Amino acid sequence: MTIYSVGQLNTYVANMFRSDLPLQNVCVRGEISNCKYHTSGHIYFTLKDADSQLPCVMFNGFARNLDFRFKDGMEVEVLGSVEVYVPYGKYQLMARSAKRGDVGDLAKRFEELKKRLEEEGLFDPAVKQPIPKDVKKVGIVTAPTGAAVRDIISVSKRRNPYIELILYPAQVQGEGAKESIVKGILALEKYGVDVIIVGRGGGSMEDLWAFNEEVVAQAIFNCPIPVISAVGHETDFTIADFVADVRAATPSVAAEIAVSEIAVKLKMISDYSEKLQSLMKQQIRLKRAQITRYEGIEKRMNSLLVMRKMRSEQYSKRLSNLSPARIISGKRMECLRLEEKLSDSMDKILKDRKTELAICIERFKRVSIFDRLQGGLGYISDPDGKRLISVTQFSEGQDFVLRIKDGTVYAKTLKTEAKNDVI
Repeated sequence: MTIYSVGQLNTYVANMFRSDLPLQNVCVRGEISNCKYHTSGHIYFTLKDADSQLPCVMFNGFARNLDFRFKDGMEVEVLGSVEVYVPYGKYQLMARSAKRGDVGDLAKRFEELKKRLEEEGLFDPAVKQPIPKDVKKVGIVTAPTGAAVRDIISVSKRRNPYIELILYPAQVQGEGAKESIVKGILALEKYGVDVIIVGRGGGSMEDLWAFNEEVVAQAIFNCPIPVISAVGHETDFTIADFVADVRAATPSVAAEIAVSEIAVKLKMISDYSEKLQSLMKQQIRLKRAQITRYEGIEKRMNSLLVMRKMRSEQYSKRLSNLSPARIISGKRMECLRLEEKLSDSMDKILKDRKTELAICIERFKRVSIFDRLQGGLGYISDPDGKRLISVTQFSEGQDFVLRIKDGTVYAKTLKTEAKNDVI
């Protein structure tokens, strides 16, 4: 019996496939699943139907000729050759071209449910809850094993070693997965976490289908606690992503969204502490300057108080030397002196006024008409008392009055005669 190595056997089988002409130009119809576009331009995907699955790859040279983009759930007809990948002993379809067929059953169900839930308002941004800033408890609904939970724990603890993580070990694939996910959301809601991460690692559309179930979508929508969906890879989208309050591209990103980095907070606290210390020092300097200023004011006030006190004592001594009786006696003497002075002044004023009056009387006598009448002269006036001193003031028949020494004569003018020689 010949003994072959693994590589020899895989190579032998590969050669058998290459020598089978029908397998070198075969057309296969199926639904695309688990499709991945590599950075090199190659497309890796799986063709499936109700009974089986077939791994496929289309290299960059053939992929450039496609007039549409592969998507999970899309039905296609792929032309290529069946070959064995020797390093892994796995056979696959090496696709050279593809033609788009009808949409697959899962894709139809996905689009129908998405449209209906969107119309019901489950995707409305207005009803989505914000993620709390200071999260202390994070609930996680995912499988207890696998990369997703490890990534969430690793990223969360790196960002905040003190964060509390509560894991609900849910079934995320296969029969019973949707019920398990709903129970996990309800359990963590009762536990009282701050935010819930619901998710799993990547996979085909069938693998992720539990997160496309309506009961899961309703549980996420009705949850009063903010929910972050983290299902599959960045290119994977599920109904849970549209319903959740925040969609994370990967479980690691979900942890970054839920858990704030404690180093940033510590830096913020340190900055605030330094700023507070600086403000406190500044306030202390200001208060010390105020104290110094107040001390100077206090010294000046004390000096002023001493001066006022000394002056008050001086006034007190002066007042103590002046009794009320002495003050009244002094004022009384002063009043008497003023009375005497006022009396002397009044006498002098009266005497002066009498002398002035006598002088005026003598002056009046010299010009008085009555004194002239005593000397034999007369005073002529009209009946109204107006003095008449010229012949021109008289007219024939005019009444006039003549006042002489011993009486008054009432007369009438008989005739006037003017003379040129006036004595």
